[in-house]
Amino acid sequence: MTNPAFGGTTLAARLVDALYTEAMLLADETRGYFDEAGQDEREALSPRLRVEFACEALKGTTRLMQVIGWLLMRKAVHAGEMLEASSENRRLGEAPPLDSVVLARLPQSARRLLAAGEDLYQRVRRIDDGIDAPPVPGPTSPALSLLHRLEQSF
Repeated sequence: MTNPAFGGTTLAARLVDALYTEAMLLADETRGYFDEAGQDEREALSPRLRVEFACEALKGTTRLMQVIGWLLMRKAVHAGEMLEASSENRRLGEAPPLDSVVLARLPQSARRLLAAGEDLYQRVRRIDDGIDAPPVPGPTSPALSLLHRLEQSF
């Protein structure tokens, strides 16, 4: 059963659009840092830490690509270009965890970008996890509750 909150509603589509924009901006900023801006910081690291830096950068960019792919799929669902989106192969994949020991030794800019990517991934993960969850019931109206009890008594 698909949670209607993540179906074709305008609110869900707007949420996906906002997250997609955020993901694309973060991906562009991350690419710029790892390709160019962070080069001086990277060269100042020890050879071993440079390799670890590259591994964490790969994990971070892979995580962003997973998020962007998932958001593109959700955009296609909201646009009516795709009907089935809840099958297992259309879910957000597991991302390899960042190494906190290595992260602590990386330049501040790299840590900030990797943390932002992890935060975005976790937010999208919560949405993906909630797609198949039953809707959370809202507070019941006292009048409806009384009406229901009256119907059951007759």
